[in-house]
Amino acid sequence: MQLIQEQKCFGGRQIRYQHESSSLDCSMQFSVFLPPQAEQGPVPAVYWLSGLTCSDENFSSKAGAQRVAAELGLALIIPDTSPRGEGVADDENAAYDLGLGAGFYVNATQAPWNQHYRMYDYVLSELPALVEAELPLSGKRAISGHSMGGHGALVLALRNPERFVSVSAFSPITNPCDCPWGHKALGAYLGNDRHAWAQYDASLLLKAHGCALPMLVDQGEADNFLAEQLKPQALAQVAEQAGADLTLRMQPGYDHSYYFISSFIEDHLRFHAEHLAR
Repeated sequence: MQLIQEQKCFGGRQIRYQHESSSLDCSMQFSVFLPPQAEQGPVPAVYWLSGLTCSDENFSSKAGAQRVAAELGLALIIPDTSPRGEGVADDENAAYDLGLGAGFYVNATQAPWNQHYRMYDYVLSELPALVEAELPLSGKRAISGHSMGGHGALVLALRNPERFVSVSAFSPITNPCDCPWGHKALGAYLGNDRHAWAQYDASLLLKAHGCALPMLVDQGEADNFLAEQLKPQALAQVAEQAGADLTLRMQPGYDHSYYFISSFIEDHLRFHAEHLAR
């Protein structure tokens, strides 16, 4: 794990690292915020998964999360959104919603994607093992994300509830088996097997298995992607049927941007801090 950049931030440290990933078979970069409390001992972590076209730097520079994380004593672990580098496959038309910056947090099974695109394993296992071995982290984890990253956060938590204490999302793709983004990405990465797709669909996972974890979802009502791509009502309906602990907040006037995330990130970090403290 090689240090690339470090800056003082709200009494803590905003850091960027690079390492060789065995899951993704390439060099990866990720960002970390360590609160000032990490100087005294291990702290819990919130993993943040970003959306389409983003890298690990978007959330670090735009969300304004460090102030609250410093107050609450939370580390922020922010991976990239896809493998990158020479030899890593990209969409031949350079589409924003497939390939680089669009890993969808799945383990691809179809060529050429399966050589590198295993973001599910990377976020679930490799990255936590790395940072918990090298940094002052307690091993208690929560997970959150935006859009494609909200989809990833929900899927990882629903499939691995023992790994996290809580999950939240901004504008998540809640039902990718029934939206254009999901059809394109899951079809490319996983092929035509709809059963395989269902393993990465939060609404279908919640319907099949339920969820004991507390969930918080914020969705802007002025989001251009709301009706066609995000479909939070699908998740809410299944959660009600399953008796799941989901709070869905529809926020009037907010869109899909980081202005939305920065407006409510404090709520999400306080939500996670409450459960991480138990």
